Amino acid sequence: MGAPESAAPLSQPAATFSYEHEGDRQFATTLARGLEVLRCFTPTEAMLGNKEISVRTGLPKPTVSRLTYTLTKLGYLRHNMRLGKYQLGSAVLSIGYPLLASMSVRQIARPFMKELADYCSGSVSMGIRDRLNMVYVESCRNGNGFSTLPDIGTAVPIAQAAVGRAFLAALAPAEREAVLNQIKVKQPESYRKYKPQIDKSLEEIRARGFCVALGELRREVYAVGVPMRRTVDGEIVAFNCGVPAFSLKKGQLEDDIGPRLVAMVRTIEASLGMH
Repeated sequence: MGAPESAAPLSQPAATFSYEHEGDRQFATTLARGLEVLRCFTPTEAMLGNKEISVRTGLPKPTVSRLTYTLTKLGYLRHNMRLGKYQLGSAVLSIGYPLLASMSVRQIARPFMKELADYCSGSVSMGIRDRLNMVYVESCRNGNGFSTLPDIGTAVPIAQAAVGRAFLAALAPAEREAVLNQIKVKQPESYRKYKPQIDKSLEEIRARGFCVALGELRREVYAVGVPMRRTVDGEIVAFNCGVPAFSLKKGQLEDDIGPRLVAMVRTIEASLGMH
């Protein structure tokens, strides 16, 4: 059962190409554009044509055509001749795997995550930041098949998710303000809607070590989030535990599951030699 807060694949908003690095002579614009093309593909939009990519990136269609041609030649895209569209190629996976394989915290955390997922008949996930999202790098569920589990790589918005708010709580004040400012500028509606819950979550983590999100990604899933207190290989790592709302008893999320997630994270920290 129980997915972390977003069991359904998240469809990313159109990613207009950013020229914020314009004037930086060290910045490789062509490389950045190619990477932006790859970021257009999502689980719900796995196949895109040049026109669609052009709309999502804000790049001229001739530029997109050159980029997709090159990415296809290198194996990062596959071209469906019948549909005239592209999809991600296996070379993308080969880039991401070394990162996942090198994250020893995943192997250490997995049995503890599975134990908690089984206990609460829910799911437990681990995430790290990608721009204004948190990306799951590990997920465990109790296995009764109630709902689908997001695969590794699923992204959820920082502002909207318990795991994202836990991440914000782990940042130094100046870094947190910088991320919140980015959300305010690039996702103004999300900022306006969720800023009160973000403030509440930061206070909850200060007081109890965990924050609560009640169905803000999926109405039927309630979740708690906890950050690790120290970085892992320079990354801030946060965890969530999502449970179907209908299966929760009154106060169970705050009085039982939240403290258990905190205890799980502290156990992982101890296993990594963090004191």
